[in-house]
Amino acid sequence: MINRRSFLAFAAALLAGFAAIGPAAAATKSPYSQAAFAAAQQQGKPILVHVTASWCPVCAKQHPIVAKLSAEPAFRDLQIFEVDFDTQKDLLRTMSVQKQSTFVVYHGAAERGRSTGETDEAAIRALFAKSNG
Repeated sequence: MINRRSFLAFAAALLAGFAAIGPAAAATKSPYSQAAFAAAQQQGKPILVHVTASWCPVCAKQHPIVAKLSAEPAFRDLQIFEVDFDTQKDLLRTMSVQKQSTFVVYHGAAERGRSTGETDEAAIRALFAKSNG
């Protein structure tokens, strides 16, 4: 029979082993910059452009879903660029985005899909998956 001290030592060793492995790679998230976006497109990376606004309740619902999905191994190479709806109007016109809470996914330079106002995790996951080629 295992005693408490042995069990705790085993549990501590197990946790130390998991800590040594480190966290799984996650998607890269950054504010939009034309140079970084162009570089990601040129490298053929999967890209998400997320148009948000600080006052937007739908955006607030989307953020935790984006964070959860971006931590999944399937989306570890995804480059996430956040665009501020209120301050980046020229970019919004260039991308033909009219509303906040909009997702636009690319694989390299090719747009693969877009969605506005979506808060269903399964639908967002399916849209993100289109960026993988």
